[in-house]
Amino acid sequence: MKIPLLAFNDKGIYCQQADVYLDPWRPVKNAIITHGHADHSRWGHQNYITHHTNIPIIRHRLGEINVTGKEWGETFVINNVKFSLHPAGHIIGSSQIRVEHKGEVWVFTGDYKTEDDGISTPYEVVKCDTFITECTFGLPAFNWTPQAEVITEINNWWAENKAEGRTSILFGYSLGKAQRLLKYLDTDIGKIYTHGAIENMTNVLRPMVYFPPTELITRETKREALLGNIVLAPPSAHGSIWIRKMTPFVTGSASGWMAFRGARRRRAIDKGFVLSDHCDWHSLLESVKATGAERVICTHGYTDIFAKYLRELGYDARTEKTQYEGEAAEMEKEEKETEIDQNETPVISEN
Repeated sequence: MKIPLLAFNDKGIYCQQADVYLDPWRPVKNAIITHGHADHSRWGHQNYITHHTNIPIIRHRLGEINVTGKEWGETFVINNVKFSLHPAGHIIGSSQIRVEHKGEVWVFTGDYKTEDDGISTPYEVVKCDTFITECTFGLPAFNWTPQAEVITEINNWWAENKAEGRTSILFGYSLGKAQRLLKYLDTDIGKIYTHGAIENMTNVLRPMVYFPPTELITRETKREALLGNIVLAPPSAHGSIWIRKMTPFVTGSASGWMAFRGARRRRAIDKGFVLSDHCDWHSLLESVKATGAERVICTHGYTDIFAKYLRELGYDARTEKTQYEGEAAEMEKEEKETEIDQNETPVISEN
């Protein structure tokens, strides 16, 4: 029986021929990492390989690890298996992993999006025989509005809140979404304040990308100073004492889940902005077609629905279970970071 080039086991996606795992969720000897989010880059591996722009990100989160950086498209060979990293467009430093052995090519996307956000290296189509794709938003209901329109909507919302003398609090994950928002906030409207988790991660990324100036909220920050300005905070800070001290304020959230009717209401958010770092339904389908792959493996998200549709289109499509949880895992990480930062700077000054 032929051994598949990549197989799913209890530790992750395994290349037996090279004795290497892709984004493993349990400690292994050799790991190739697609990007810095908590569900894809985990602590405990002996050796890490990733794109060089992802190194400061995962070191910030994981500490001093043994990591080797690669360039886009650079081929590295392990036990006669050829590997290379290609832009995934998900967040800064995010990669797809191309694996080639004896004329057979597989591609693992990690998380990805095809819209160029102006910060991440844009997604690159990589031809392959087997395509392992995420399906976080693999439902026809997900159809993204272009980023420029969403950013205009956010800046108009901020300006309206300023006119009414209220602080705008905008929630976005500390790695990826927060920087995407920060990059395009209109500083002619006012100042940008940040939660500690976002400020710390943004400082890691500033050597790679220009971002507008920000001011960290500390216990010395006066509530009056925030009025009319905008605060970037992780979603887990919503409802905290840290937030309640900023009244009067209006909350907004930037997420693909805001496309769901009732999502904003369930999360007690005043305004929802549909902005995702993942592909929508149409982008997923276009990506699969562009690779030329005959076999497709669907992981994390609406896998069953997406795989079923692909089979109806004639693809050899199936699903595999993983421990990649998309935004759910990132939320868990945010909660830990928020807890730490709130211990350091629990509230702002009421005076």
